[in-house]
Amino acid sequence: MLELDRKNFDEIVLQGEGTILVDFYGDGCVPCAALKPHVEALEEQYGDKILFTALNTSKARRLAISQKILGLPVVAIYQNGEKIEELVKDDATADAVEDMVKKYI
Repeated sequence: MLELDRKNFDEIVLQGEGTILVDFYGDGCVPCAALKPHVEALEEQYGDKILFTALNTSKARRLAISQKILGLPVVAIYQNGEKIEELVKDDATADAVEDMVKKYI
C-alpha cells in the first residue's frame, strides 16, 4: 500500500487518473488498526484495478481537514481527483469497504 503524505497527496490522489482508494488513519486509532489488515487483503485481491493508498492523518492534519476528514477511520474512493464515495467511522467495516471496492472495479 502506497503511503501518502502532505508532499505527494495532491500529485497521487488529486491529480491522479483512475480509481484510488485512500485509507485515512491516525496514530492510536484502534478501529483504524483493526481495519488495516482487511484493506491490505483487498489490495492483494484488487490492487491491479484500484490504487490502494493510506494517509496518516496524525501527520497531516490540515490535509485531512481539507478533505473533510473529521473522524476516523475513513476509507474513501477517488476517481480522477474527485472524492466520489467514503465510509466513515462505524460504517467503515471490512465488509462495507469490500462492497465499496467492488463497485469501482
